[in-house]
Amino acid sequence: MTPSTTVPTGAHELTGQWLTAVLGRQFAGASVEVADAQPVGTGQVADSVRLSLAWSPPGAGPTTMVAKVTSASPTSRASSRLTRTYEIEVGFYRDLAPSLPVHTPRCYYAGHEPDDDGYVVLLEDAAPATQGDQMAGCSVDEASAALDELALLHGPRWGDPALTDLSWLDRHGDDHADNVTLLLRMALPTFLDRFTDRLSPDAVAATGRLADRLPAYLARDRGPTVVHGDFRVDNLLFGAGRVFVLDWQTVTLGPALSDVSYFLGGSLPIEVRRREERDLVGHYHQRLVAAGGDLSWDDCWWGYRRFAFDGLVMAIGASFLVERTDRGDEMFAAMAERSARHALDLGTEELIAG
Repeated sequence: MTPSTTVPTGAHELTGQWLTAVLGRQFAGASVEVADAQPVGTGQVADSVRLSLAWSPPGAGPTTMVAKVTSASPTSRASSRLTRTYEIEVGFYRDLAPSLPVHTPRCYYAGHEPDDDGYVVLLEDAAPATQGDQMAGCSVDEASAALDELALLHGPRWGDPALTDLSWLDRHGDDHADNVTLLLRMALPTFLDRFTDRLSPDAVAATGRLADRLPAYLARDRGPTVVHGDFRVDNLLFGAGRVFVLDWQTVTLGPALSDVSYFLGGSLPIEVRRREERDLVGHYHQRLVAAGGDLSWDDCWWGYRRFAFDGLVMAIGASFLVERTDRGDEMFAAMAERSARHALDLGTEELIAG
């Protein structure tokens, strides 16, 4: 962001003048106008639009980009301030993406202005790659390809002490677990009122038991590496070679297997996950070690079991914080059911101390 450039607070402010100011230097001083802007994606914390662009001179830059901007929903804007999601995503593209080989769309611009919720990320349009569907889940081959990208996120900067210098990334202070526990306990009555009829009795019972042990479950080390924090099918693009990984609004320092467990537990149909998970986790472990991660197989499998409730935790908190939609309710119900069943299958409750 240049000092004279105001960060837009919504898609309506993505004018040709503003785009020219932030993009012109990258494209040999060319100017650009917005020919069309259409909503894209299913995100609930930010709004996303596909921009069709007309350049002068013609052909000076890409004909389309995807812009993520401040949500039009007051609820989602408030939750973004609470969870710092806009700041975090801009920090990822500015400070981390250039040093990591995980496959993300090229970022042309990332800016955040907290005083007025200004937030814009301009990204390469990854079409013809298409967004995954959280409710449908993904295939085993798609899961394997996605785990390849997780290994390329987790491995290269494993144990890098410089990561703790990024204040937006290292957010796990002494009061982190207490704050998250407070939020989840506030959210739980609303979650149960909304979703009890959509979940199996076993999942509802597991949710109640987890609520009693949240401090113990959430107590975890800072972790040795960068984790995505919301690595699931809706945040992946398939069908154009390597998987594209999107939505870096929850990236933090943490245990790598929290991403793996969250992904497989929430993104594979339950029977498929039961049948394939050990082989998939083994595949990830091989790729992680090759990418620089220092983790034994026993610790890898233990971590996969230990963090199996993370999808349920996310469903409880996110369903409380973001604007409610029919698709959102369907998605959170699917995530909660799969995650609870995942934890029950793997004996996660037995691993929670306290």
